[in-house]
Amino acid sequence: MMRSARRGVVIPLLLLASWEIAFLGQPPSDSLAPPSAVVRAGATALADGSLVVATWETLSVVVSGLLLGGGAGMVAGIVLGLVPALARLARAPVEALRPLPSVALIPLALLVFGFGPAMGASVVAFATFWPMLVLSQGAVGGVDRTLRDVTRALQLGPVARVAKVILPAALPRLVVALRLAVGVALVVAVTVEIAANPQGLGYSLTMAQQGLAPALALAYLVWIGVLGWGLNRILVAAERRLLLHHGQAGGGR
Repeated sequence: MMRSARRGVVIPLLLLASWEIAFLGQPPSDSLAPPSAVVRAGATALADGSLVVATWETLSVVVSGLLLGGGAGMVAGIVLGLVPALARLARAPVEALRPLPSVALIPLALLVFGFGPAMGASVVAFATFWPMLVLSQGAVGGVDRTLRDVTRALQLGPVARVAKVILPAALPRLVVALRLAVGVALVVAVTVEIAANPQGLGYSLTMAQQGLAPALALAYLVWIGVLGWGLNRILVAAERRLLLHHGQAGGGR
C-alpha cells in the first residue's frame, strides 16, 4: 500500500517540477506563478495571519449553514422517509424548489441580511438542505422491509422503532449524505465570497487576482482544495469510527 501511494505522487511531482522549470529565466507574469512562488506567498499569508482569518471566516459560514440547512434537511428527509403519504404530498414542492440554484439567492440574501456571515450562511443552508433531504429520505426509505417487519413483531413503539432499528440501519447512507453536504457547503461558501461577500477565502482569492498577485491567488486556490480534502478525510475517519462503534454495539446486543 505504501509503495502504491509513493507511485501515486510521482506524476504530480513531475508536473510540479516541469511547471517550475518552465518559469526559469522568464519575466514575472500577471496571471501565473511557479510553485516555489506559490509556496512563498502561502507561507507569507500564513505568517501574517491573513490566511488563518480568511479560513476561519469561511469555515464559520460552512459550519453554521450546514447546521441550519443540513440539519433541517436530514430531519425532514427522515420524516418523509418514515411517512410515505407525507412524502407524496411534499414531492411537488420539493421538485419545484430543489433545482433552484443557490447562488441565485445571493441578491435576496443581501437584501435580508446585508454583507456578513449571516448572508453566506443563509445561502449555504439553502444549498445543503436539498441534498440532505433527498438522500436522508432515500436512506430511511431504503431500509430493508424485513427489519421493519421485525420491529412490528417485537411490538416496538414508534420512537423505539426509529431509534433502535431504522436510524442505525440507515446510518451509513446518512453519513455519505453528510459528506456530500459538506462539500457542497464549502463550494457555495467560497462562491458567495467571490461573488458578493467581502470576507473569507473566496474574497481573499479575488483580491489577490485583482491585485495582480498570481502567486497569492494560486496559494489561496490550493489551500481551498487542501481544506476540502481535509474536511472529507475527517468525515471519513469519523464515519469509520462511528460505524465500527455501531457494529460493536450491535454485536454486543
